[in-house]
Amino acid sequence: MPGLKPGKLPEIDPPGGDVALDALLADVRACAICADSLPLGPRPVVRMAKAARILVIGQAPGTKVHETGLPWNDASGDRLRDWLGLPVDDFYDPAKLAIMPMGFCYPGRMARGGDLPPRPECAPTWHDALLGHLPDIGLTLLIGQYAQARYLGKRRAKTMTQTVYQFADYLPEGILPMPHPSWRNTAWMKKNPWFEADLLPVLRAKVQALLG
Repeated sequence: MPGLKPGKLPEIDPPGGDVALDALLADVRACAICADSLPLGPRPVVRMAKAARILVIGQAPGTKVHETGLPWNDASGDRLRDWLGLPVDDFYDPAKLAIMPMGFCYPGRMARGGDLPPRPECAPTWHDALLGHLPDIGLTLLIGQYAQARYLGKRRAKTMTQTVYQFADYLPEGILPMPHPSWRNTAWMKKNPWFEADLLPVLRAKVQALLG
């Protein structure tokens, strides 16, 4: 089964290494702003510490992540860790890598399949406050169209593919747009071999430079 085995899960809600950040994380994890719209109820998933050097902004938790409370604990997370070249222990070390999705809770499924978009309340309610406690981020991964729309705005290209293809334009700002590592994008990666050939080596080198 993709993801981590139940007996090997790291601490689910680790402290952030700062009193103010810990208080903010407690508020986020207690959030129920859109509880009436969540089919499985609220279970906000966020993971970070003040010392983090890399920030991952993805979409929203899936059902397995909702069940365990551990972000990227699924097949998409397995692929993301491979892209980064990071072992599980480093990936889940909040002092190295912060995880702040566009939507903190599982949003439900669309009638035609696939998860609904991230809830629109999360990012405007919490992101700016959380980012204020991450002074040492050297690389921000914008995974998927929702993160790219919020943080690149009009600077993104007309399509996600073109935005990711132009990744070198954003690197000087410490930003790297990426596709979602879902199995649904396997065909996309086959059609765009430059992603593995050109982008991933740059990503892994940047990760190693930041984390040593």
